[in-house]
Amino acid sequence: MGTLRDLQYALQEKIEELRQRDALIDELELELDQKDELIQKLQNELDKYRSVIRPATQQAQKQSASTLQGEPRTKRQAISAEPTAFDIQDLSHVTLPFYPKSPQSKDLIKEAILDNDFMKNLELSQIQEIVDCMYPVEYGKDSCIIKEGDVGSLVYVMEDGKVEVTKEGVKLCTMGPGKVFGELAILYNCTRTATVKTLVNVKLWAIDRQCFQTIMMRTGLIKHTEYMEFLKSVPTFQSLPEEILSKLADVLEEVIVLNS
Repeated sequence: MGTLRDLQYALQEKIEELRQRDALIDELELELDQKDELIQKLQNELDKYRSVIRPATQQAQKQSASTLQGEPRTKRQAISAEPTAFDIQDLSHVTLPFYPKSPQSKDLIKEAILDNDFMKNLELSQIQEIVDCMYPVEYGKDSCIIKEGDVGSLVYVMEDGKVEVTKEGVKLCTMGPGKVFGELAILYNCTRTATVKTLVNVKLWAIDRQCFQTIMMRTGLIKHTEYMEFLKSVPTFQSLPEEILSKLADVLEEVIVLNS
């Protein structure tokens, strides 16, 4: 009997040990799932702004290289005051302009951005900043707002009026209130791809590329900080200096981009 009881106790201890191991495995799996969710979240957030930041940066680098090769200064050189990698650490202290608007105007601008294929994936916080920074612009009838081939640095949201869009003299469409136009100029630093003329008096809201890029760059700085905090939460990296963690955060960003 004593031997059977001992075997029963040993069996119960083994069962309890297995239960504890299972509980530990479940806890570790939950922690891994949470880390995976965080990585996925960071990747999704990165997707929202990388298509905005990288094309502009690449274009700026090409433009700088052309200047160094001795090409003549052109009108394109006039829009070069956007944030760069050298002053990104100062973006958290930049005060963006604010222009008061009615609730109706705010809603119109927000809905126009969310309806735009190139800007609809921005974060709501970014959209809110864009709304706050937009300033009023008015044009009379038969005015040219955008000319095909020109260098542009403004994007517009129409509040009142109607415009006609043409390309190479061919009418493409007409646009009314609640529409965004000219967005490619601030997204990709390219020349205007079409001409936009007013059919009646129009009221617009506008934001310049420098202000827009500041909002986007500031988001990038915030994301870098999030990567840093994530790495600090991993026991293996907790003893590393800030400089090394910052480099690892850059690597993490590249890994997320490559896996997206």
